[in-house]
Amino acid sequence: MASHQTACRHLLSLRDLTPDEGRALIGRAIELKRMQTTGQVFRPLVGKSLAMIFEKSSTRTRVSFEVGMAQLGGHALFLSPRDTQLGRGEPVEDSARVISRMVDAVMIRTFEQQTVERFAAHSQVPVINGLTDRYHPCQVLADLQTFYEHRGEIQGKRVAWVGDGNNMCQTFMEAAVLFDFELVIACPEGFDPAADLIAACADHCQILRDPRAAVQGAHLIATDVWASMGQEEELERRRAVFTPYQVTDELMDLAHPEALFMHCLPAHRGEEVAASVIEGPRSVVWDEAENRLHLQKALLEFLIPH
Repeated sequence: MASHQTACRHLLSLRDLTPDEGRALIGRAIELKRMQTTGQVFRPLVGKSLAMIFEKSSTRTRVSFEVGMAQLGGHALFLSPRDTQLGRGEPVEDSARVISRMVDAVMIRTFEQQTVERFAAHSQVPVINGLTDRYHPCQVLADLQTFYEHRGEIQGKRVAWVGDGNNMCQTFMEAAVLFDFELVIACPEGFDPAADLIAACADHCQILRDPRAAVQGAHLIATDVWASMGQEEELERRRAVFTPYQVTDELMDLAHPEALFMHCLPAHRGEEVAASVIEGPRSVVWDEAENRLHLQKALLEFLIPH
């Protein structure tokens, strides 16, 4: 039965974590991964339920949260866009009040950041942002876990974001502040991240137009599709603008000799990334995808009282 406390922790953006909590989550995710790999059964969430509300579909988000809850002994309930119409069939606030009385946590993958914030404000249980148009915190935490596994501490390192100043870019900006690394963003004019974030993260982030300059000495290069879900009609226009921002082997060669390549997937080979890069030795995208499972298990264990 869901506990009816009013004050609970949420993960709506990386600002909801302290630097110590961010590092502890990554350390715990690495430990939970080791336990899972060695066959150790760990089920602290027996009898707990996670409602997963999807207004945007997703392969990785659904599989990782559903399997993660099962491995922790709990249950995940999938609510598709057909099952819920947040703010349309019923006010977001009412949905939050009702659903949070029946479950122990809620994961929402939707369009507007305001939707998860309104839901969380009226929820009695933790709410996790599974992706909005503004942020994708679970993915970037999994990315940082992957960096720690391969290269160790990210503090003081240089990260290059190449491409659209989208929700992934904006989450990397908050991560740069939280984990104290330098983020260099290479994006075409007109595709900058949100102005308020540029101002808030100015000490750790800079924007360049030239991807070659941005990746100089970078320890990590990350990118994403040129047209996100819902922007497909813009693809032709975007392709023309973003073609110089493709991550190629030549671009990777300008980075630090031990640079890693990351992509949150799904990837379009031959658009934002060359096939030779994503399939090459510097790519850690498959570890990165798997780590969604382990990082989110650490997050569920952290947020759900047990």
